[in-house]
Amino acid sequence: MTQRTWFITGVNSGFGRVMTEQLLARGDRVAGTTRKMEALSDLKAKYGDQLWLAHLDMTDTVGIQQVVSNAFGALGKIDVIVSNAGYGLFGAAEELSDEQVNHQLATNLIGPIMLIRAALPHLRAQGGGRIIGLSTFGGQAVLPGGSLYHASKWGLEGFLDSLSIELAPFKIGVTIIEPGSARTNFRFGGAQLGKPLAAYKDTPAGMVHVMIKDTSRQPVGDPTKMAEIILDSVDHEPAPKRIVLGSDSWGILFKALTDRLAAVATQKDLAASADVLASA
Repeated sequence: MTQRTWFITGVNSGFGRVMTEQLLARGDRVAGTTRKMEALSDLKAKYGDQLWLAHLDMTDTVGIQQVVSNAFGALGKIDVIVSNAGYGLFGAAEELSDEQVNHQLATNLIGPIMLIRAALPHLRAQGGGRIIGLSTFGGQAVLPGGSLYHASKWGLEGFLDSLSIELAPFKIGVTIIEPGSARTNFRFGGAQLGKPLAAYKDTPAGMVHVMIKDTSRQPVGDPTKMAEIILDSVDHEPAPKRIVLGSDSWGILFKALTDRLAAVATQKDLAASADVLASA
């Protein structure tokens, strides 16, 4: 198995932690970022210099640039950049504060964009690499009560989709990961909610407050299996454009994309009617 060096954000919990554990166990090096350095003390004690750590808040765009530069300086070549850090913000759009909106987009969208932009000069200089962006089925499909979370993930997927074409000449592959529910702390502990408004109490958007707090509904996805698939994707050439993980993700995405295609298909003549006439 080829040994690689990985840069992963948000390694203290969830997919970031699981991926880091698997990589270190198989002998790869990991440059990990976190806002909670103490959460990695056990792995640092066990693996020593195999694990390079830095404190990073994804809303700190200046800090992102410095940490990426430091990581390449300390480790030399980094084969894979994994944009993993993020969280979910839920509630009807008008239930969310301005601060919550800004923080969600700064963490889930602006931060990953700045992270990848900071890494690109290094990846080009070394002759290639791989970028993996953690999205969700919510990057192409929507549920009520998730408007700002969806905005961040749809934006991220648009960025990564375009980037994959831009970077192909430099042998830098881009893969978007679209998991469904998984047994991490994303929902129970990581998710944030807006302040409930009475007007939304009995609406689809209002039900998100119940869903997020309902511990009886366990996610179907196994984070260990999902992490293995994500890591193994780097062995495939060309880079897979998207990887859907979890039966729930596949079902939601298939329906959403089928419905969108059907809606577009009925508008062919209408679309053409807006063209400039050939004789004009």
